[in-house]
Amino acid sequence: MLKLLLFICLTCWVRSDTEQKCQEFTDLSIQSAITGTDLIVKLLLYTRKNQNCSESLSEYNSTDSTHLDVTKKTVFIIHGYRPTGSTPVWLSEIKELLLSVEDLNLIIVDWNKGATTLNYFTAVQKTKTVADILKKWIDQMLAHGASLDSIYMIGVSLGAHIAGFVGQMYNGKLGRITGLDPAGPSFTGKPPNERLDPTDALFVDVIHSDIDALGYRKPLGNIDFYPNGGTDQPGCPQTVFGELKGFQYFKCDHQRSVFLFLSSLQQSCNITTYPCDSYFNYKSGKCINCEAFQPMSCPILGYYADKWKNYLIQKDPPETKAYFDTSADKPFCMYNYFVDFITWNKSTRRGFIKIKITDNAGNTIESKVNSEAATFQQYRQASVLAGFYEDFEKISRISLTFSTRTLTGPKYKLRILRMRLRSITYPERWKLCRYDFVLLENIETIFKPIPCQGRDK
Repeated sequence: MLKLLLFICLTCWVRSDTEQKCQEFTDLSIQSAITGTDLIVKLLLYTRKNQNCSESLSEYNSTDSTHLDVTKKTVFIIHGYRPTGSTPVWLSEIKELLLSVEDLNLIIVDWNKGATTLNYFTAVQKTKTVADILKKWIDQMLAHGASLDSIYMIGVSLGAHIAGFVGQMYNGKLGRITGLDPAGPSFTGKPPNERLDPTDALFVDVIHSDIDALGYRKPLGNIDFYPNGGTDQPGCPQTVFGELKGFQYFKCDHQRSVFLFLSSLQQSCNITTYPCDSYFNYKSGKCINCEAFQPMSCPILGYYADKWKNYLIQKDPPETKAYFDTSADKPFCMYNYFVDFITWNKSTRRGFIKIKITDNAGNTIESKVNSEAATFQQYRQASVLAGFYEDFEKISRISLTFSTRTLTGPKYKLRILRMRLRSITYPERWKLCRYDFVLLENIETIFKPIPCQGRDK
């Protein structure tokens, strides 16, 4: 009996000790959202030495930490509004991926008690209090040798504005802030000191994936990325009805910014983006010149976007919008080409080009980007954007179909002096051409391209 009591006591002690050292993110329920929650902020530290067991940090004292190394980069992950109280589905993955790419301090800012409520505006009111708590804790880090430029905050939705508030309190000296679809409601139209702003850190990058609903439409950073124009994301439900939709309809676009960022950490492909003043101009082929970024290419999305920091912050004003298209599934990569045409029709033609490419093995893929209608004028170059979910290093055949998409009226011909296919994703590849042929409307034309010659290279 004595041994049994000792075993029970030892088990309880071990369990208590484990719970104290390995605290988890606060997981609440819809019941908590209905009744509302008072704000409690927990800071959960992960490093490569304790990847699977968080260390709960004392709110205002960094000297109590076992694993915190203030000489390393410190990344804060700040979640947003939690209408159901559940743990963010992406939290475990972002922790694992960040620690896999860099030896750093990773601090999960758990303010689920406070963010969990059915009243969104109640959560908004608590954002500045969360920022004040983080400021006091960072002050402790600075007192023990940390530097502001080594602090990187990644904020999701409301969390993006919390990061901005912290950055303002340090006069924009934080190293970096990444805003993942910063919240729009309650922040749209507010002055810079009431939201995330480009001056809140030495470098601010933002991904906007739901600008027509839950996200913020206008630029907020030194570079603002707009996947698929920032609105409807491929693979997300377009209506609230149907199998496996419902709540996904409301959060899928908003949450896509997080998954795009996660994709950049996996490095299975780099998502290249194209600085442009509008999505329309990007789709029309007017924003593909990346020569200004030499010796690098156009900016890539996500974790490594700061490689373009020096170029971006030296602009006047130091703000850039960048557009790109993605696929519907992870890792969301698109392989982009531009197809340039010079035509010799005397009359101007306006229409759409459907493009397919085939490799040496006979595999064929069709462009998934719905480009804007192109205007074909005599002896002037027109460009059509083509984006593919897959890529072929060697292309054996190209298929083109021209259409005006009119149901009545005559069928038109497009007389081509030169067609040129060039990869934007891999600009070092050979450009492929075809000379002097005719496209009949709604008739597929298939041909074998040749390497471009002379000035077409």
